[in-house]
Amino acid sequence: MIPKIPALSNALSSMKEISIGELKIKVPIIQGGMGIGVSLSGLAIAVANAGGVGTISAVAPGFREPDFLTNFREANMRALANEIRKAREKTKGVLAVNIMVALTNFADMVRTAIQEKIDLIISGAGLALNLPEYRPAGSKTKLVPIVSTDRALNIIIRKWLKGYDCLPDAVVLESPYSGGHQGVKLDEVGQDEFNLDQQLPKVLSLLAGYEKQYNQKIPVFVAGGVQTGADIRKYVELGAAGAQIGTRFITTHECDATQEFKNEYLKVSSPEDIVVIQSPVGLPLRVLKTKFVKEIMDGEKKPIACYYKCLHTCDYHKVQFCIAQALINAQSGLIDEGVCCSGVNGYLNNEIISVHELMQKIEQEYSEGASR
Repeated sequence: MIPKIPALSNALSSMKEISIGELKIKVPIIQGGMGIGVSLSGLAIAVANAGGVGTISAVAPGFREPDFLTNFREANMRALANEIRKAREKTKGVLAVNIMVALTNFADMVRTAIQEKIDLIISGAGLALNLPEYRPAGSKTKLVPIVSTDRALNIIIRKWLKGYDCLPDAVVLESPYSGGHQGVKLDEVGQDEFNLDQQLPKVLSLLAGYEKQYNQKIPVFVAGGVQTGADIRKYVELGAAGAQIGTRFITTHECDATQEFKNEYLKVSSPEDIVVIQSPVGLPLRVLKTKFVKEIMDGEKKPIACYYKCLHTCDYHKVQFCIAQALINAQSGLIDEGVCCSGVNGYLNNEIISVHELMQKIEQEYSEGASR
């Protein structure tokens, strides 16, 4: 459990607009990408219209397509393109697509997002070493890797400079307190070394050298356990540009998840209701302790027939469960057969409100410097 962040001074009164290249982000909040079907165009539109970065998840966006099981690749490309187009029709704000490196259709999703002229591609669940490979000359799409350490970021930057002559346009620094997949090993999840307080100064120091050498500003957004405006303000005072927040957006009216899915978060009342298990991806996975998760923790192995072949790192003969099917089940309202990802502070989600109201609350928390 992250210690409570104390109230801060009144040196900063409100969130500041920041830039990623020519993109202007009025409220420096990136809504985290949440699959399957939790963050699609509905949530992204609302966040973008509120001044933040609205994010569509590229993890199986085609799960409702009629040919999803028989034509996995085309169904997901088609669905992602449609979600981006729907969002573009209803917002002039900044839009992103979150694409996991571990996906077998990673290249398809990146190419599709770039073809649809998405503003940002945010990529984690592995090192996004070849992400620039898919961005053609003249594309204005910004590339934003998610990292857990300065070491990981330096590996990415050196690879991008050598292979593609480019730097990241921004960076998301994510601690192991986020919802979903973590960028560290299971036994590293609770280690202080990976906390934002430890890693943010190192990442900023690393980037300062590259920024000076290449005359390019690279803003850093913190993520993982960042729940309130006061949390954001703490890290902005330490040098971050803003934050990426996922779980808190789940309990909004505009979130694309089902009502049953949202209601599950309202039932959670303590930190003990949120646990970390091993995912078929090969990474730790932070989730709500549903009936399904309890059974996994007790060592049960769920029958698996792999329809999707969605992850490079998954050997479906050996893993306990199918992460894709568990996420689809949860999103479809079959909570007892599913997985609901949550950040460490997900138990604080106690009401369903609009994105506009939530953004106002976060900005108020930021200006007051008081944790919720």
